[in-house]
Amino acid sequence: MTTNVSGVLARLADRTLVFDGAMGTMLHAAGNSLDQALPAISLSDPGLVRAVHDSYVDAGVDIIQTNTFGASRLRLAEYGLADRTEEINRSAVRIARDAARGGRPILVAGSVSPAVSVQQRRRVDAEARIEALKEQITTLADAGVDLVLLETFGYLDELLEAVEVAVDVVSIPVIAQATFGHDARTLSGHTPREVAQALAGAPIAAIGTNCTIGPQRMLAVVRELRAHTDLPLTGQPNAGLPRRTGPARFEYDIDSEYLVRYVRQLLDAGANVVGGCCGTTPTQLAAVVEMVTDHRGHTAKRLAAASVREPATSPAATLSFSDPGPLVAVELTPEISGDIDSSVDLAAQLANSGPDLVSVGAGSGPRARISPADLALNLHQRLGLEVMATVTTWDRTIMALQADLLGAHALGLHRIICETGSPPLLGDYPHVDGVWDVDAIGLIELLTGLNEGTDFYGLQLPTKTTFEIGTRINPGSSDVTQAVARTRDKIAAGAQFLITRPLYDLTDLERLLDAIGNDIPPVLAAVRPLTGFEEAEYLAHEVPDIHIPDAVLDALERAGAEAPEAGLELAAELAAAVKPLVKGLVITPTRDPVHTVHRILGT
Repeated sequence: MTTNVSGVLARLADRTLVFDGAMGTMLHAAGNSLDQALPAISLSDPGLVRAVHDSYVDAGVDIIQTNTFGASRLRLAEYGLADRTEEINRSAVRIARDAARGGRPILVAGSVSPAVSVQQRRRVDAEARIEALKEQITTLADAGVDLVLLETFGYLDELLEAVEVAVDVVSIPVIAQATFGHDARTLSGHTPREVAQALAGAPIAAIGTNCTIGPQRMLAVVRELRAHTDLPLTGQPNAGLPRRTGPARFEYDIDSEYLVRYVRQLLDAGANVVGGCCGTTPTQLAAVVEMVTDHRGHTAKRLAAASVREPATSPAATLSFSDPGPLVAVELTPEISGDIDSSVDLAAQLANSGPDLVSVGAGSGPRARISPADLALNLHQRLGLEVMATVTTWDRTIMALQADLLGAHALGLHRIICETGSPPLLGDYPHVDGVWDVDAIGLIELLTGLNEGTDFYGLQLPTKTTFEIGTRINPGSSDVTQAVARTRDKIAAGAQFLITRPLYDLTDLERLLDAIGNDIPPVLAAVRPLTGFEEAEYLAHEVPDIHIPDAVLDALERAGAEAPEAGLELAAELAAAVKPLVKGLVITPTRDPVHTVHRILGT
């Protein structure tokens, strides 16, 4: 098949187009585990792949993407499928081309991921990556795709390699998409401006971004890209963050109305091609198509780049059960830079503001940072503060957890908050990789055993530990029955105190505590001031199991530029209202920590 290159370029430049949505999510929903080679389903179950394409075609999209993400020889080799690389790619193109045939013109984009996974990158050199890209891209072009879509590139050097390979070996249009984290940086630490500048002058049809982040965060990235390039822009957000529902099983909750509202803003910010990535469905893309149809014919507004504030991570707590009266903890999160001195200086200021304890929460994202336990020990040893630290179990073996916990206990860290945690979104299909020996309940059981003088396998230890064992509960869960059951399981495993996830509605906590019953350990309520309407809306729509009342959203929207102060006032009111129900508070400052603590405590 011969591609009309000039026609494809004209459509990309002159008309707002709609990509399809997630392929992997749809295959996953049909019962396929995400830890298998999904491109190989084009051989094992071509009818299923065709059904996914058909559903997006029926939704009205303009571009469908081949089921070839992760179909490089190097990635397929991880599944013993390297010798079938060409067969898999050609089959995927054939299925997509058949689905694209019909009454209206539909483009077929050859999906090309980084040649290696994040884990493979450490052991595969650039020359091998380049050869794998050449093979896949050449195969896709020969099989008849209309354009090459380089997507979910987290490392700028790999994206530049892929662009160079693609424009060298094929004559069809090339789109280059990087993936950015919640800090608006790629895995390699580059900003949208730096990505746009690095690609300046490359003979590509468009640049853009996809995956990892939801529509609100992607809006900020697209705005910054538009400020630094005149090329057509693409944006394919995830459907918010996924909820883990079982081993290698995930679900997304974002609603179509919210997605459409932000995709419209992507268009207003200068995006020429929009669509969806992980978690998005044909139903949602149909809603996007309807909106884009209304939007076509209007000149997209070019808005000034605007930053969207990153919500802080979930707060941790601290307490001494023997102390009478309420307890107050303040949470810090380790700096990405690993700068302990700045954290120590801040902790010293906070210690003079009224809190009884300093808690160190787990940071989010894949960027390197000091562990919460290590920072907590530094604060304890250098300042003499009462501390506690969050320990997460994702990507940790039992042996590693035991060794770290015993070492921390020996150095004086005795209060631990047990979390399952979430692997950082590294692009590709989120949350596939990682070690899951135990979850939060298993970690509680591990600590309970250490306190009894045995390791996880029941072997006797020379001495008993004296850990105070805490864990999280979630009043904002959309499934109260499940939240109650999991809380009871944590208590049965040995949890000695409970800490809520960030609380935004008093009735959520009342409902959960009533459902759990009377036999419950001390509870600390986490209070985290919202910084504005955008952040609140992001949490409400894109992050699973967070409930923010409409009254809070309305108040922040009405506050406009004064929203940070309104958020602080709302947090102070909530803290005062919740005190009679709980043992104490955990304050997680989002800005000006000392002022925030004084304001919430009324000191």
